[in-house]
Amino acid sequence: MWSRQRGRLKPLCCGVEELRCRRREREAALRKARREQQLVSKRLLRDEALEEAEEGCVAMIFGEAEIQQFLRLAQRGTEEKERERALVSLRRGLQRPEMQQTFIRLEGSIRTLVGLLTSNQALLQLEAARCLHELSHSEQSAVVEACLPATSYLLTYLSGHSSDFIELCLYTLGNLIVESEAVRRQLLPQGIVPALAACIQSPHLTVLEALGYALSQLLQAKEAPEKIIPSVLGSTLPQHMLQLLQPGPKLNLGVAVEFAWCLHYIICSQVNNALLITQGALSTLGLLLLDLAGAVQRTEDAGLELFLLQKQPSLLPEGLWLLNNLTANSPSFCTSLLSLDLIEPLLHLLSVSNVVSMLVLTVLCNVAEKGPAYCQRLWPGPLLSSLLDTLAFSDTEVVGQSLELLQLLFLYQPGAAQAFLQQSGLQALQRHEEVAQLQDRVHALQQTALHG
Repeated sequence: MWSRQRGRLKPLCCGVEELRCRRREREAALRKARREQQLVSKRLLRDEALEEAEEGCVAMIFGEAEIQQFLRLAQRGTEEKERERALVSLRRGLQRPEMQQTFIRLEGSIRTLVGLLTSNQALLQLEAARCLHELSHSEQSAVVEACLPATSYLLTYLSGHSSDFIELCLYTLGNLIVESEAVRRQLLPQGIVPALAACIQSPHLTVLEALGYALSQLLQAKEAPEKIIPSVLGSTLPQHMLQLLQPGPKLNLGVAVEFAWCLHYIICSQVNNALLITQGALSTLGLLLLDLAGAVQRTEDAGLELFLLQKQPSLLPEGLWLLNNLTANSPSFCTSLLSLDLIEPLLHLLSVSNVVSMLVLTVLCNVAEKGPAYCQRLWPGPLLSSLLDTLAFSDTEVVGQSLELLQLLFLYQPGAAQAFLQQSGLQALQRHEEVAQLQDRVHALQQTALHG
């Protein structure tokens, strides 16, 4: 996942810069992988009860004549039920990529669908929105672009009263936003940011989760740092996002993860992280991680499997990613992290999973590389014993990150190497001497511990 320079790690003057460079390369690769994964992970919202009721209806491939017939019936059928059934059949067909292509090639098909979306009959509106949602999930850019005429109406309906309909509109917009610059270019001047800011005050958790998804898609755009994030930071969205990340009985894991993604994109943009800090981002994140760390300590069985990880495995890593992004290049944020007494709770998270361990160690490296004063504040307490425990891990990425943190501590903290030797550190290193990815770092650490 990341490339390591050949040659042995130099333990002295260029060691810190080499460690920093290597870690930044790895993080860049991880962020790229995460972003690409998000970009392709469009959401498909389907009503399970509705799907079960239609279980006997197999999604079929219809020809142009049949599609035109469905559209005619939906538009001019004599009874509302007949019109609704025609749209249901159309929606089922649009689950097939072949039919999506056929549909958008038909002249007036999208216009007819938009006309039904804006009708005054709620059932027809809902079915038309579901058809558009199926189209928005397409992997074909031409299909997504064809939905452009509907986006303004979807945006308008975010101020409606039906939480189910708002949720559907949000997921559809999120699917369209992430792939189409034309959609974003149309929606931004029409006020998508204020519309989302209004939605975030909804009492419905399903709406909030859908909103977090749509906003995170918007924040991924290549033009986001210049054209989108400043508007988001100037709105009420950040304050409300942080409120939704506050630990406590009202914390909803699904909602929290979506907004953690949003904060991730904002922080990575480096547009105005200081503003987020003044609004309480670091303290909120600290409290959240303290709460999660406390849950780890209170769980007597195998970690968090029954509390957190099966329900929503992303919240803990996302919180740690945010900490990483905040502390990577900021001594002041590292100082705040230390002032919040977060180090020991973070160490408790090392046992949760390899992914979590990597992120915890990365945050600690961010702090340690800031110099002797920071290492001096890191050193008291259980840090060394925790690092010796991670050296027993089989995951080479985790062990490698532990070695890098130890190298920084040896460089900046007098007495760290001696304490390492006294606690059988060399024996802990021996098991990794033959691991190709770790040999250079193990050798460098042995030399530093023995000879300084």
